[in-house]
Amino acid sequence: MISFDQVGAMLDHIADALPEGFYRELNGGIVLLPEEKLHPASAGRTDLYILGAYHHEPGGLGRYIAIYYGSFIRAHGHLSPSEQEETLRHILVHEFTHHLESLAGERGLEVQDAKDLAKYKEGQNS
Repeated sequence: MISFDQVGAMLDHIADALPEGFYRELNGGIVLLPEEKLHPASAGRTDLYILGAYHHEPGGLGRYIAIYYGSFIRAHGHLSPSEQEETLRHILVHEFTHHLESLAGERGLEVQDAKDLAKYKEGQNS
């Protein structure tokens, strides 16, 4: 299993390759947290984890991206190292998209995430 430190190193490598403009006003940076986090919509099932989250807390911690190591391992721990790095890249770019849309006053990815969650819930009721 890939360690917390190895995931951190992968994230650093991925983050270093992203354009500098992505980091505008991301004052809290990218944080790797150890926990696994089930999505509230999982309704007791263990197949819907929160892998990452964009946070915007005016007056609080500001803008930052959290990546959940425990969730990542639960959902993708079986992948090869190269597949894990590609998955981390996808997660990080997804969260950066939320950040950039927030700066622009857009919500397109939030809307798409809500649609994807609705599809997941439909599948639970089947």
